Parts: sequence; C-alpha cells; structure tokens
Amino acid sequence: MTTICGQGADEFMRMLEEFHGYRAPGVLIGGFMVDLALERRSGGGFFEVLCETRVCLPDAVQLLTPCTFGNGWLKLADVGRYALALFDKKSGAGIRVHVDTKKLAPYPGIREWFFKAKPKIEQDTDRLVREILDAGKSILTATSVQVAPEFLGPRKKGATSPCPSCGEGYPVENGDRCLACQGKKLYV
Repeated sequence: MTTICGQGADEFMRMLEEFHGYRAPGVLIGGFMVDLALERRSGGGFFEVLCETRVCLPDAVQLLTPCTFGNGWLKLADVGRYALALFDKKSGAGIRVHVDTKKLAPYPGIREWFFKAKPKIEQDTDRLVREILDAGKSILTATSVQVAPEFLGPRKKGATSPCPSCGEGYPVENGDRCLACQGKKLYV
C-alpha cells in the first residue's frame, strides 16, 4: 500500500483536496518529496523547510509538517525549481529533494504535466494521479545540503507603528509611511 508520511494515499488525497481545493498533482508529488526528506534526515530536533517554488509544493509542506509561512518555519526562495530542503533549524544541515527530470521517461503523463506539454484542460487528471502514485519517490532525488545563512534563525519582526497617513499599523523598517501610502498599489 502506498503511504505518504505514514498516511494512506487515499487519506492524503482527501486532505490535499480539502486544503488545496482539488487533487493537485503538484501537492501529491510534494507529499512524496516531504516523505523522502523526512525519511533521509539525520537526527531529531527541530527543522525548517525551504521551498524553491511558490507553486503547490508549500501546500504539501504545510499539510505534512509543522512548518508554515505563519510560524516562519517554511521559507520561500522562489527560483522556480520544484525542490525543497528540510534542514536543521540551528545548523542549516539538511536534505534537498527535487523532481529528477531524468527519471520521468517511464511516466509520460507526469512528464507531460511537469513540462506543461499539454494545456491543463486536455490532461487526464485520473491517469496522472495514478502515474504519480505508481512512481512514488522513484522520480525524486535527495542530496545533502547546507542551507545558506540568510535562511537560518527566526524571522525578524521589527518595530511596528501607526502610519501617519492612513493610521494602520506597519513595519517601521518600510520607511516613514506604510508601503501602500508610499504608492504600492494593491487594489485598482
């Protein structure tokens, strides 16, 4: 039976659908990536995760680990690669897991999806999910890494103050007014 972080595949699929909104292939692959990283990590202790993409993968991390954007244990360096590193909070020593494109040949549906060879509307999601479940961790590669110092340590929160223009609280490190009052457009 296929398991992802100790859960049956059906249970994980239910969780990911509830959290992500649909049976996202990227979150499913991400589940196998988290599972492999946890399996390969050495020692216990607290860990954090660095995601190299903002697409789908962070959802798998948040579903399967205590690491979230909210608590600061999930970091993002969006370089566009489908990869994550699970690392020791203090030392930065960790395991990086990525989808290994050289291992996709036996899985045409995954390859087609991964390289966006077909529009999403034309893809057979059921077939793709079956291929991902069949492939499991076999399409992944894990390597030891040392995370860069900039990703270590707690996130800096800094002082907050009311904006003199709008009155809302903002991080004072952003300047004499909040970014919105400095002209950053969030809404039209």
